[in-house]
Amino acid sequence: MSELTGYRFSKTHEWVRLQDDGEALVGITDHAQAQLGDVIFLELPAVGASLEAGSRLGAVESVKAASDLYSPLSGEVTAVNAAAASAPEVVNQDPYEGGWLIRVRLSGEVPQELMDSDAYEAYAEADQH
Repeated sequence: MSELTGYRFSKTHEWVRLQDDGEALVGITDHAQAQLGDVIFLELPAVGASLEAGSRLGAVESVKAASDLYSPLSGEVTAVNAAAASAPEVVNQDPYEGGWLIRVRLSGEVPQELMDSDAYEAYAEADQH
């Protein structure tokens, strides 16, 4: 498993990793991809799209189900992971590195309700029961 220090997590199982340039990468957690099963399609926003924290940003489809994705922060989409869009199985194989979904230029602060890795791990474990 990846080293998750510096990541922040939402209750809807998306992660955020701040970058040095004031932008952030966003993806889905290992817990989410495991629950979904084999990811077969990603619907992602266009570069330039404006996102609000908590709003729908796209969807992920797997062999088991389709699930909406929610933005864990507010800002403008500056990049979409084309490699993941064309080969969505990377989300299953490497959700925290190669399987990132979008890059966002933040507008405002990172929401305080996002959890650190320890809090998220406890939340995800409780969510399974």
